[in-house]
Order: sequence, then structure tokens, then C-alpha cells
Amino acid sequence: MVMPLLFIDTSSPPILANLIQTLLSFTYLHLFTATALIFITALYFSQKSNVVYLIDFSCYRPPNHFRLNFIEHFQWCNLFDTESIDFQVKICQRSGIGTESCIPTAIHKVPSDVSLYSTQQEIETVLFGIIEDILTKHNINPKNIDILVSNCSVSCPTPSITAMIINKFGFRSNVKSYNLSGMGCSAGIISISLVKDLLKVHKNSLALVLSMEAVTPNVYYGKTKSMLLTNTLFRMGGAAILLSNRKQDKSMAKYVLQHLVRTHMGSDDQSYRSVFQEPDGDGHVGVSLSKTLLNVAGGALRTNIAVLGPLVLPYSEQFHYGWSIIRRKIWAPARGKDIHMPDFKKAFEHFCIHTGGRAVIEVLVDKLGLCKEDGEASRMTLYRFGNTSSSSVWYELCYLEAKGRMKKGDRVWQIAFGSGFKCNSAVWKCVANLDSNVRNAWSDRIHLYPVDVSELAKP
Repeated sequence: MVMPLLFIDTSSPPILANLIQTLLSFTYLHLFTATALIFITALYFSQKSNVVYLIDFSCYRPPNHFRLNFIEHFQWCNLFDTESIDFQVKICQRSGIGTESCIPTAIHKVPSDVSLYSTQQEIETVLFGIIEDILTKHNINPKNIDILVSNCSVSCPTPSITAMIINKFGFRSNVKSYNLSGMGCSAGIISISLVKDLLKVHKNSLALVLSMEAVTPNVYYGKTKSMLLTNTLFRMGGAAILLSNRKQDKSMAKYVLQHLVRTHMGSDDQSYRSVFQEPDGDGHVGVSLSKTLLNVAGGALRTNIAVLGPLVLPYSEQFHYGWSIIRRKIWAPARGKDIHMPDFKKAFEHFCIHTGGRAVIEVLVDKLGLCKEDGEASRMTLYRFGNTSSSSVWYELCYLEAKGRMKKGDRVWQIAFGSGFKCNSAVWKCVANLDSNVRNAWSDRIHLYPVDVSELAKP
């Protein structure tokens, strides 16, 4: 349809009259096409400006003298009764954690030194080394860091951990620093989420994320079994992650953040108390792990997947999932047919499942329909480094890189659980050809892995 012409004064100059006639001869289709192109171009550049590049990351590798035979330690320290010792020994034998995992020097002592001073020493030992490593590797001046975020749940000193880092490395006075505490093992992905949002506002910025948990103040000397579990699972570790939205960093980036989905089940009382720090009957403070923890984690994961699935799964898998729900609710409620579990291997090449424990890894591998190799990075990280809390998913990604399995174009799903109760997912796409020979936390003995952990995992 041609737009109606306006009345043109015949006395107008011929050139002007012809121009007006030409402009008015455009069809509605032309106008719609032009508008669509402008909208698509604006959308493209708005999304492009929000790209989050993962330039590199570094995981802490404790020296060999930090290793500890936990079974012997529990028996020698004379701080537990016989029943508590037997319980912790049994858990250690079933945990899937090997003899290479480490704890700070302060816990090697008998009795352990859980003072604030020793806690700060552990934090400095873990973070100073990995920060130095990542800044030196990429020749980055600390004053070029625009955003600094740290997360450590139980230890929240004054001045903060970020202040400790700023003082040590001489960050500039207007660096935007944030210190997250009390957010559990999923705090690492929460830190990434915070940086993602900050980079939307602060263009052309470089961000450093520090993710760890201090083991020193977490030692529990009481008798409550649900609190004794933490003594047997948590180990020393940490990660430093360098992120950017600067165009010049695109060529050196390893990954691009594609999706980040956070789920918080805290409105449910059972979820809220599933991981809970409190004093026991004798006044000993500890973190209690509920017997319902696996069920709570499963529920949080299902809620998280309901949001993540449509973002990453092909339409065929989404259709099968939706159809299975309809079929179960309407036509076959009595038959109890299972709801179709989407095939996430069609969306991801790799999986990094938080090392909350052997049972957590095995249950998730089973529920997500994954094969043994898909859970290998998680099992091997648990075996060598133990549960390093919020940094565990980075040790797993480090394992995949050291094995040479991460290829350009591959997508990896990081799944983390934490107190509250939270389930958080981060999806990264590899955008570089990675060299498996580059030094990292696994380089010294990656050739020895995977190992058989079946003997350590017997119920």
C-alpha cells in the first residue's frame, strides 16, 4: 500500500516538489523494515556491551606439608570422646576424600589454634599467592583493577578481606570493593552474579573475584554428629577469577558468561535450617548439616532448572519435558509416570558439580542422567582437594583444562549449593584454544588422574 500523497503547491520549485513526492512514496513495508533494522541494531549493541569475559582464573594449591591424616589426627588430639572419634573416622572413610587434601597449619596443632590471628594467616596464605599468580601472569598492575569482590562465609574480620587485599597490593583508592559473608558454598557464583551486574553499569572495567572459605574457625569440638560432619569434609582452598567487559580483553579471554541463574529457597523452614550455624547443648558452636539436606538440594535444583532449562535446552527437550508434565497431571496420574528429565548433555559438554560430598555428586549425576565421566571432575576434585566450599567449581574447571578436554565452543555448567538454602548455576562458553600444558593447580600430577575412589565411597 502506498502512503497517500499530500497536496503539493504547484508553485513550489520543481526539485523540492520531486523530493517531497519521493519521500512520500515509501511504503509501510519500507518503514517497518527500517524500524526493525534500527531495533535489531540497538538490541545487538546493548547486549554486546554487557558481555562478561572470563580472562583467567587461578586456584590455590597447598604445599605438601599441609596434608593431614585426619583419622590419626582425631585419634591423637584427645578432644573427642570415643563415639565422636568413631563417627568421624567412619565418615572420613566413606567421604571420597583422599590423603592429598590439606588444612592450615593452625589445625595441625594439638589442640588446634582457631584464633582470629590464625584465621587471618590462612586467608593471607590462600589469597595472596593466587592474586600474585593471576596478576603476574597477565602483567596487570593492581591499580588497574576497577572492581574487587571477595566471599568467605564464616570468617568476616574487620577490616574486611577486601581491605586486606587492597592494603597488600596497593589497589587505588576508588576501587569498588565488596565483601560477601554468610552465603555458604554457592557464594562464588553469587560473586560472579554481583560482578555481572556491576559491569552493566561500569563500562570498560576489570574485576577480580576472590572465592574461599576459612577452615580454621570452622573446627567443632562438640559431640553433635550433624556438626561433626564439617570436620571431615571441608579443606583448605581458594580461587581468584579475573573478569572484564573491556573490548581489548576479548582476544585474551578464555570464556564468556552466557547465563547465570540464582535460586533461594529460604522461605521454606526446612530449607532454611538444612545448613545452620549455632551452638550445641554444651555451648560449642558448629555448622549443622541436616539429614534432609539431599532432599532440600534436589528441590532447589529442580526450581533452578525450571528457569535455566528454557535458556539452554533445545526446543525438542523443552517439548518433551512439558508434555510429560501434562500427561502425568491429566491422563495418567494414577500410573505415576515419571516426568521427563531433559537431556542436559544436549546443552552442555561439561559439568562442574559442587563437591559438597560424595553423596551430593552421585545423586546429581544420577538425577541429571549423566555418565560417569561427566562427574569425573567433581569426584577427582573432592578426592584431591576435599570440599573447598565456594571455590570447588573452579578446581573442577581447572581439572578439565589440565586434562585438555575443554575445547573452543564447549559449554560448561557450574552448579553450586549453599546455606540459605541456595542453588546457583553459571553457564560459560569457551572462546579460546586452551593449552593443557599451562601451569595450574593440577599440573603437578594430572597424569595420575582419574583414580579409583570406589573403595573410599563404600557405604
